[in-house]
Amino acid sequence: MDRRREDPRGALVRPYAVTRGRTEPRQDIALEAVMTASPTAVAESRFAGHDKHRIATICEGRPQSLAEIAAYTRVPLGVARVLVADMVAEGLLTLHTAAPAEAYEERMELLERVLSGLRRL
Repeated sequence: MDRRREDPRGALVRPYAVTRGRTEPRQDIALEAVMTASPTAVAESRFAGHDKHRIATICEGRPQSLAEIAAYTRVPLGVARVLVADMVAEGLLTLHTAAPAEAYEERMELLERVLSGLRRL
């Protein structure tokens, strides 16, 4: 019998084991921030562990947001945030911020327009 079916905590413990229990990232990364990985970084990520290599592979073909990375890897957002921040610090991912902090009002206006458009669909 599969132990994860017996104890539902197993599904939550494993992702946090990947981060060695850390819940705070090295740097704050916005949910909509976009990451990319070069082919060289993907090759180097093989030595950084399975999870980091998978993230680098996801980001090689096209830019991915932090939210997309969490969804594709099926790990909690907090775990993805820690892993991605580590990878940015290690040079395995390139972080492309969505907008400067000074443009908060413009950013919120854009997000409201996107949400409004989605509601019409």
